[in-house]
Amino acid sequence: HNHPSGNPEPSAEDVAVTRQLVDAGSILGIPVRDHVIVAGDGFTSMARRGLV
Repeated sequence: HNHPSGNPEPSAEDVAVTRQLVDAGSILGIPVRDHVIVAGDGFTSMARRGLV
């Protein structure tokens, strides 16, 4: 998703929502592979940070 602030660092809310999506995906049999935050010229992969 997009962070209009220009800061691609995940917020506590981003981490919480990602965990909820991973849990929901597990129940439905749909794996969540990554959650990418885009901001300005940068991005953060939550999978690379071990958050997915």
